Amino acid sequence: MLKKPTLKSAALLCLLLISTSGAIASDRVSVNDTARYLAGMTPAETSPLAKLTKEPAWQQHARSLDNSWKELETRRLSKIQAWSAENLKDRRGTLYYMFSGPDFLYANAFYPQASTYLLSGLEPVGRVPQIDERTRHSLNKLRSSMSSSISLSFFITKNMKNQLRETELSGTLPILLVYAARSGKTIKEVSLVSLDSEGKISIVEAGAPQKGVQGAKIVFTSGEGSPQQTLYYFSTDVSNPGVKNSGFLKFAETLGAGDGMFKSASYLPHSGSFSDVRDFVLRKTQHIVQDDSGIPVAYFKSDQWLLVPFGRYLGPIAIFPGRNQPKLAEIYKKGSTKPLDFGMGYRWRPNESNVLLAVRKNVSAQQ
Repeated sequence: MLKKPTLKSAALLCLLLISTSGAIASDRVSVNDTARYLAGMTPAETSPLAKLTKEPAWQQHARSLDNSWKELETRRLSKIQAWSAENLKDRRGTLYYMFSGPDFLYANAFYPQASTYLLSGLEPVGRVPQIDERTRHSLNKLRSSMSSSISLSFFITKNMKNQLRETELSGTLPILLVYAARSGKTIKEVSLVSLDSEGKISIVEAGAPQKGVQGAKIVFTSGEGSPQQTLYYFSTDVSNPGVKNSGFLKFAETLGAGDGMFKSASYLPHSGSFSDVRDFVLRKTQHIVQDDSGIPVAYFKSDQWLLVPFGRYLGPIAIFPGRNQPKLAEIYKKGSTKPLDFGMGYRWRPNESNVLLAVRKNVSAQQ
């Protein structure tokens, strides 16, 4: 004879059904399909996530991102890619992009063939996303966290402090996965990592206590038959006191010579408090792409660097007083300035933007 269910057992059964209906077995979902789902792109037909793309909320998410990307590709990314193909041919080493936050989108647009991308910021890493009921309800907030990056070309720091902590899709990792997927990458591996004070990198096991500098490692390819590329993002303070004992620059040293990039860097490379990172990039790189918030031109020695200006230099916007560079203005005034058909940085309108390409002289000898 069957027993009549008690109120307690019925409640437990209800919770079980809710959790079962809302969860997707993570061991059956590839990280590439997870990234595509978050990016509003259809996962593989055989993926357990495929059925979730029939939900109205996801379809609206996909339409919204499709529209944003269509405009972004036309207005900015395709033009940056054409500029890169002309001015940064075959740059295949490490890209050092400090002060980046989760801005893989522009790192890839300028340096699509980099073997390794090293990104850093104060924003937390977060978790490797698992698609369940709660994350599916956070897709609108994920779009919100990317909105300024998509429309203006940079993240607004004060907004990110709240946006990247308040949802199930917290941290920079979901954004990095979206940008990788939307950039045409096939993601092979995602893992949480940490650095000790000597710069040694370790995989962080699920549930393990956090020690050292927290980061993420993403391995992907750009197409069938293309070599694997690796993206590292570390949540760390890159001021001089911050890097002194963190091991971050010691790890960066192991990645070899490469190129540099600065965009919307809050003019921190202008400060003596960030001289260690500034000097590291100047020492390790052969090409640097930056707007005026990057390394001041006074630090580029004329016997070591060729400086090629693009666009217009109008000085910093009002919220960054005292960061005007007379020497940069002189370069733009006297030099053979080349036109720029895209906008980026704090002056994101195309007719107001500046890009400085710094090329180390005698690059072949440096290599």
